[in-house]
Parts: sequence; structure tokens; C-alpha cells
Amino acid sequence: MAFGISYAGAESEYDDADAVIFGIPYDHTACFKAGAREAPGAIRRASYNFEEIHFEHGLHQPALKVCDFGNCDDFFLPEDMFEEVDFCVGPAVRDGKFTIAMGGEHTVNIPIIRNFGKDDVALISIDAHLDSRDEYLGTPNSHACITRRAAEHLGLENVFVIGCRAIAEEELDRDDPVRFISSYEVMDIGIEKAVETALESVRNERIYLTLDIDGIDPAFAPGTGTPEPFGLMPMDVKKAINIIGDRLAGFDVTEVCPPADPAGITSVLAARYINEVLAVRAKSLRR
Repeated sequence: MAFGISYAGAESEYDDADAVIFGIPYDHTACFKAGAREAPGAIRRASYNFEEIHFEHGLHQPALKVCDFGNCDDFFLPEDMFEEVDFCVGPAVRDGKFTIAMGGEHTVNIPIIRNFGKDDVALISIDAHLDSRDEYLGTPNSHACITRRAAEHLGLENVFVIGCRAIAEEELDRDDPVRFISSYEVMDIGIEKAVETALESVRNERIYLTLDIDGIDPAFAPGTGTPEPFGLMPMDVKKAINIIGDRLAGFDVTEVCPPADPAGITSVLAARYINEVLAVRAKSLRR
């Protein structure tokens, strides 16, 4: 593990923590803009931008005990990164900690999900892309394959994507496509209905939410490796986190690319979503 500045407010030791934050600075299967490996540090720095409380959740929320465990070591091959995530994040999952991971590219989600039992969680992904290829650029462990790998572990009935608008023909022209609601449909039916549809569609009760920041329209999140127009609004994702609510079992935010984000607004947005997840988790524990 490598360490620098810690996430704002993450002052608890691991054994005492309700939630544990990890950085996974990996971007070696990036196919357009590299640089997501710099995101954990940028998101940590951005986390100091905010007030200690978010008034819309109530003024007297119990303080969630949060540990920042630092960064996983960086490796070139995705398989080596998987082993590192198993070593670092896997014990926290098995210890019943609420884990929050900061990528890195979306590939980091693959080993995290594999550390949950197949009956433990369903995966809801917010993403501009369906990411359901069998392999991409010669590897099955690419950022373009994460929902296919999740479906192999959790079952196809436990994977759902919200907000996609870039899908390859090979991902749809098959007998087992990953289910999704596009950003165009979200615009028509609203994020509330979209999330409710996803929750009703998956079999497992607990939800692991993975957020590829390119799911949000690049007007609001320009600092990402593969920007795609016509995306979700930032408030849509905040609402989605709150609708999932007590069912939330873990979270990651990926594909923030600081070199493509000179104003830092994408890192700020990512940090704010982490704070939103922590607020929702605190309310869940209070109940």
C-alpha cells in the first residue's frame, strides 16, 4: 500500500471504521486518454472542498467512522492488479466493512465484485458504456468488459446498467445481453423510475453501485478517459444513491482522469459523490 494525503474526515483506524476508502491507481488498459491512475490523489485533495455536513441529510447525523487505507500498489498487467485488490480490499469485504474504492479505470471493479459472494450483491453500474464485451484489445480483463465479468460471477440477472449511450453491436447481437436503461430513456422517464426499474430487475437485495464518471454528461464531468455526449445530469446520480439507500453494499467511482481535468471539477464531483454515499450509509446505520 502507498499513502499520501488522506481523504477528508477519514480519521479512524481500520478496526474501528464503519467504512474504508481505498485508492486503486490503475489505468493500463485505457484506450483513449490515460491518466486515471492519478485520480485517487486528486479526489482526496478535492474532498477538502466541502462542509463537514450536508444539510439536506439533517444537521445532526451521527458521524460515520471512516478509515482511508491508502492506495493499492500500481501494476502493469490487470491480473497483477487483481491480486493486489484481493490482498488490500478483499479482507475489508470479508470483515463486513463498507468499502469505497477510487479508481483508476473501471477495470478495478472486476476484482472487487469477485470478493463478494455470488449471492451477496447485485451490481448496478452508472456508465456511458455497456462494458459487456467478452474481451477488448486482446484481454478479457479490460475496462470494456466489467459487466460481462460481473455477470459471470453474480449471474446475468444481477447486473444492470443505467445511463449508457455507447454500445457495440457485438454487445447487443447475442443471446445474453446485459440489461440497461439508456440515458435517452432516463431523460424521458426520469432517474427515479430508471433506478426503481433496476432495483426491481435484479435478484439480490444488496446493491454494489459502481460509477464510471463518464456516465455523467461531459459538460459536467469533462475529466474522463472516454467522454460521451448526451449523459446523465450530476443530480441524477445523487438521486440514484439516495434511492438505493439502505440496500447499498459498497461503492466505487472510476475513470476520473485528472490530466484531462485542468479545472479539477470532475475530481470535485467524484469526491462529492463519495460524501453522498457516506451520508446515506450513516443514515442507514442509524436506522
